Amino acid sequence: MVKLSPFEIVKAARSTEKITTSDLIRNLVPDFFELHGDRGRLDDAAVIGGIGTLNGRPITIVGTQKGEDLAENINRHFGSAEPEGYRKILRLMKQAEKFHRPILALINTPGAYPDMNAEYHGQGSAIANCLLEEMQLQVPYLSIVIGEGGSGGALALACGNQVWMTEQSTYSVLSPEGYASIMWKDSSRVEEAAKALHLTPTELLNEQIIDRVIPEVRNAEDIHDLRKIIFAEFQKLEQLSATELVEQRYRRFRKY
Repeated sequence: MVKLSPFEIVKAARSTEKITTSDLIRNLVPDFFELHGDRGRLDDAAVIGGIGTLNGRPITIVGTQKGEDLAENINRHFGSAEPEGYRKILRLMKQAEKFHRPILALINTPGAYPDMNAEYHGQGSAIANCLLEEMQLQVPYLSIVIGEGGSGGALALACGNQVWMTEQSTYSVLSPEGYASIMWKDSSRVEEAAKALHLTPTELLNEQIIDRVIPEVRNAEDIHDLRKIIFAEFQKLEQLSATELVEQRYRRFRKY
């Protein structure tokens, strides 16, 4: 395999050739039934969530979804969720807890949607509530970054007992462009910024921010292999009691 530079990984993570969250869900869980809305205001198109069976085991899946063309990207805010999206995520996760279903979260977002209306409607508190409540979920919870993992918008889905990344994905407090603009007042220094941010899967694994790097998903064989390792992880986590799941998650995030 050709070794990519940090900025090359950034570009790969943003590539339109990557499998989308919706395609990944429907290949992993062919009987997926999508659920909509936050039971308060609206249904955020940037967030997909629902239920299905993985090797016969009922699970809940939530994820951020980018568009496949310009019109869809505009509708989905390029995968950037609004407050209602985070409230939908939390609603479905609490539902999963009620019915004792494991949770799979798939992350591909540059960050939370940053417009004025999102702030008026409680963007910060919606993300904060996700972090607070997800840390206390009493069911197995696996998070996988499959593309971009940007800032609090990604962290709101990345409170799992395990956090994985695909080989060509990123996970960072902000984008290289944002880092370069803030630190050096020069957005052209993105390659330098990507290196400074330590946002690649290998670096984050070495720093124990994530727990595993998994291969990219490109074909049916890859889907089969991913289904196997996800199912095996859920089987392992289900050996823990509800209290142990919460404690394990707490210790995981407290260590850094």
